[in-house]
Amino acid sequence: MGSFGFLRGDSSDRIDRIEEKVRQMLVHDRHEFDLAMSALLGDVPARSVNDELRSTDQKVNQAEREIRRELVVHASVFGAIEIPTVLIYMSIVKDVERVGDYAKNIIDIALDGVTFAEAPDIEAWRELAAEISAFIRDAADAFQKRDGERSRALLTQGDRMLDAFDDRVSALVKGEDAQPNPVARALVLRYIKRVVAHLLNVLTAVVMPIHRLDYFDEDPEDRT
Repeated sequence: MGSFGFLRGDSSDRIDRIEEKVRQMLVHDRHEFDLAMSALLGDVPARSVNDELRSTDQKVNQAEREIRRELVVHASVFGAIEIPTVLIYMSIVKDVERVGDYAKNIIDIALDGVTFAEAPDIEAWRELAAEISAFIRDAADAFQKRDGERSRALLTQGDRMLDAFDDRVSALVKGEDAQPNPVARALVLRYIKRVVAHLLNVLTAVVMPIHRLDYFDEDPEDRT
């Protein structure tokens, strides 16, 4: 088991609801990301999946509000002894909610008419989309199981990805990458970087004390 967990007592049904809603939020996040990338990569028209993505994001937002209400009730029942866990979950659900927001940012680029369908490196983009989709799935699984070993491995993997995204954006800014749509590419890479960073924040809850939540939201040189 990981480093945190609720007291069960008479409110086990409420706790089960909270944890199931967090899991479902991550499932929705992955679906949103997959839809956004499928539009950007030219697999589907952006407008044909936009409504589905937006409605899925509304489910994420609704779940976040419901979880926050449940947490307030839980804190009122158990008092100060549960405050650390409540704070952890308050932080977690905000990070989970933000993943969907960046999926919306990505599809907005596709809605503006940008597509990578004819890009010379289209296969590399497909591989990246599949890697991030799997990362969302794996992060959700590690979090749900409070799997510290797997969470640490994912944190290491995610940190490498953050560095790679920075390198790719720097190459675009410096003109060292002459691929088409440089502005769109830089934006998408930044959005995907934020998706990964928010997932890393979720994983910190499994392996780090409460005062170090969001530790991976900063670049390595800025972490304290």
